[in-house]
Amino acid sequence: MHKNRSINVLLKTIAYFGFEKVSIKNRTQVKELVQQTFPKIQFDGYPFDLLFVDKLGSGTLQQLLSEGKLHNDSIILVDSIHRTAEDLEQWNHLIALPEITVSIDMFHCGLLSTRREQVKEHFRIRI
Repeated sequence: MHKNRSINVLLKTIAYFGFEKVSIKNRTQVKELVQQTFPKIQFDGYPFDLLFVDKLGSGTLQQLLSEGKLHNDSIILVDSIHRTAEDLEQWNHLIALPEITVSIDMFHCGLLSTRREQVKEHFRIRI
């Protein structure tokens, strides 16, 4: 187990779903840890199975979707969604988007899904 809960969620999510294509933005040490833990993981090539980011604007999300960088079963993991009032406001804006069908607020991080077959739901869980 890693001492950072967001990184723990990242590692457990990759292991549970067996993701092969992962994108980790601006976090070199996290990327290296994922590479060591999952040697066969790919960090380039689209579409991503998992996207791990510090921040995600709605414009960036729209761009990722329109460019085909995410597929129907992709998961987006946003770190530190409660760090500042601005981060929480951005999170609330994201979960209100019609493209987001499932959101899970884990306090330390948040998980988003765009699975089209899924009815829109929002969860808050404590990790």
